[in-house]
Order: sequence, then structure tokens, then C-alpha cells
Amino acid sequence: MYAIHALEINPPDGEEPVEWMLLSNMPVTSLEEACERVHWYSLRWRIEMFFKVLKSGFRVEACRLGTAERLICYLTLMSIVAWRLFMITLVARTEPSLPCTQFLSEQEWTVLAIKSSGKGQIPGEPPRIAEALIWIAKLGGYLARKSDGPPGTLVLWRGWKRLMDLTEGWCLANQE
Repeated sequence: MYAIHALEINPPDGEEPVEWMLLSNMPVTSLEEACERVHWYSLRWRIEMFFKVLKSGFRVEACRLGTAERLICYLTLMSIVAWRLFMITLVARTEPSLPCTQFLSEQEWTVLAIKSSGKGQIPGEPPRIAEALIWIAKLGGYLARKSDGPPGTLVLWRGWKRLMDLTEGWCLANQE
């Protein structure tokens, strides 16, 4: 067992320094290896959120498929969708001004914008990803009040499912 003591040297003004004591069964014999293990741990919350989407949103633990092969196929597909939702959430929080077209198809953002505007008109340009994420969350029941924190995983999952249904309806209605 290896112990790594990580202490933030210069925390932001008014903030307590971050201090972690990490235990690892992987060898840590250099500063470079210790920094790598700390980086891995810093990503842990992202991994936890990804699995929360799978477990709480997709309810993969309740899935009762008859064979391991079917379960593997199901988990593979659900992992791709969960990753997409998680990636959009992460990018909206870290790069909020990016256009949503980098993550949503033209049909998806168009349906989302029409539904969210309440005007029934296709907007002239796509919204930014942060705005699109809030609209997705609102489809899932998020109220977006000033005192509310950022939307959580489950409300985003519910909004995402609703957006996919609306987009499918849009595509079917606009088939030529």
C-alpha cells in the first residue's frame, strides 16, 4: 500500500487548502507517479457521475436480459448515450459559450429551441451549449430559478429522454 499526501500550497483567497491522503495499491516511487495518482483521483467525481447516469437514469441494474451477450450489448449502447449526456453537461459548465451544434444535431437543437422559446419558430442561429443544457434540464422538470444550483444528472436524463422523443416526432412529421 502506498500513501500520497496532497496539500494545496496556494488556495484561492478565503478558501481552505485542499488536502487529500490517498491510498493506492499501485507503486508510487516518484513525484511524477504521485502526481499521476492525484490526477486520477481528481477525475473520480466524473466517473461517479457517469455511473450515476447509467444506474439512476438508465436503470441498468434493473435490466433483466436473458443472456450475458444481450446485457453486454445493452450496456454498451447505454454507455454511449450516458457518455454523450455527461460530456454535454461537462462542456456546458466549462466552455458555456460554445455553440450547441458541436454536440447536438440540427434536428435536436432546432426542436429544443422551438420548444423552449414557446414561439413555434425556428431560431436564426443555434444557442450556446450552456443555454441548450438549461433547456434540456427544463424538459426534465428543472425550474431554473436564480437560487437553484446547476441541473443535476437525473433531471438532465429526464429532459434528454424527452428531447429524443420530441426530435423523433419532428423527424417523422417532416419526412418528405
